[in-house]
Amino acid sequence: MSYPITIVPSRRSLLLFAVSAVGMRLGNIVDAKEAKGPPKPDNLLSPDAALKRLLEGNDRYVRGASRGGDLKGERQVLVDGQNPYAAVLSCADSRIAPELAFDSGLGDLFVCRLAGNFANDDTVASMEYAVAVLNTPLIMVLGHDHCGAIDATIKSLNDDKPPPGRIPSLVAALAPAVKESRQQPGDTFANATRQNVVDNVNKLKSAGPILNAAVGQNRLKVVGGLYRLDTGRVDLLS
Repeated sequence: MSYPITIVPSRRSLLLFAVSAVGMRLGNIVDAKEAKGPPKPDNLLSPDAALKRLLEGNDRYVRGASRGGDLKGERQVLVDGQNPYAAVLSCADSRIAPELAFDSGLGDLFVCRLAGNFANDDTVASMEYAVAVLNTPLIMVLGHDHCGAIDATIKSLNDDKPPPGRIPSLVAALAPAVKESRQQPGDTFANATRQNVVDNVNKLKSAGPILNAAVGQNRLKVVGGLYRLDTGRVDLLS
């Protein structure tokens, strides 16, 4: 008489089975998330279309026709990811809020803010993340009139006297634009503000290896704008 043979799985085989099952489950979760696509499909734009959308939002803001949005619903959609259609390097001035100025919702703009809206190593790295990881097609460097950081730099250079604390680091970053503006006709303050935007647009365009490659492949546009405090209008710089 023959008897059935019972095979008792080893601890190692059980462990391998468990690991395999967990791996399959994680793979299914990842596949499911990828199948869902980006959280905001409307943000998948070309660089030119992204700029057009940004300026249309600013026009609504200027006219007092901002649309607002369902922030509660947007929070839920964006829990697992983001795909902003534009990145903005803006001054930290409290009178400027890019999300409001461009009538944008949550997850639409990737914003870096610091006094003087200049691109240091940290802001360049942040913009690289936006472009390389989040596939953002547009960067705007956004300056504004009556900028306190520009004004402080002009006064510091004119008086040959450094400001207190760590503010000299801002002066050092903005000094090249102020010095260049001295060679230009017209108002030094306005010229320095504009020149600072132009300088930082050029810096981001040429920043390798990520941003300059994306610009060269027409996957990224880098532009400059000036925000007018009295009207809220953003004038695009050529």
